[in-house]
Amino acid sequence: MTRFTLLGVPIDPLSEAEAVEWVARALLEGRPRLVISVNPERIMQAGRDPDFAAILRRADLALADGAGVLWAARRLGHRLPSRLAGVDFVTALAARGAHEGWRFFFLGGAPGVAEAAGRELRDRYPGFRLAGTHAGPPDPASDPVTLEAVRSSGAQLLFLAYGAATEEAWLARNLARSGAIVGMGVGGTFDFISGRARRAPPWMRERGLEWLHRLRQEPWRWRRMLALPRFVLRVMREPR
Repeated sequence: MTRFTLLGVPIDPLSEAEAVEWVARALLEGRPRLVISVNPERIMQAGRDPDFAAILRRADLALADGAGVLWAARRLGHRLPSRLAGVDFVTALAARGAHEGWRFFFLGGAPGVAEAAGRELRDRYPGFRLAGTHAGPPDPASDPVTLEAVRSSGAQLLFLAYGAATEEAWLARNLARSGAIVGMGVGGTFDFISGRARRAPPWMRERGLEWLHRLRQEPWRWRRMLALPRFVLRVMREPR
């Protein structure tokens, strides 16, 4: 793969199957690896937050999530086979992990949601192993309790649902001490897998309209969505 940067944020142009294979190799090697999900909101946030930008640049794997990233990459002449949403990636890893015996840990989310997501994945993929969950807060004062929960579970893959920047900051601070090998922030993935939230229908996802579906479900997101037109303007100004 040939990594490129989009407005200063790295992206690795992997398909879903290639990304799953990357994780499988990482688990065999055993060194802690930070995986990030890159979307327009994160790119724009990185432009405002140097600390967040530095964490993204240090990521071992950076996956393109969002039709806006796919459009921007292609406009600027970068090879990018497709977008890879966090919920699709976690589901693909769960399917592979059910056969390989991988141990997962779901951190964050509303109480009970991570457990519900784990039950759904066990129903879909017999053999899926959710080693543990913890709904504790992401603040540094809570790190000792959270780290003990992750370490004692023996988990190899750690997924966080704390929200953009908070997830990455937690992993930058704690992944190496957690005992897990692969760590990634996954936003609302537990909500989608558990059925607590509904994804956009396939026709909307295929047309890059998933953002509109989420806005209709969660109108409070309108302020966050302001990043999208700003992102488009930034990309349009970039030399091709």
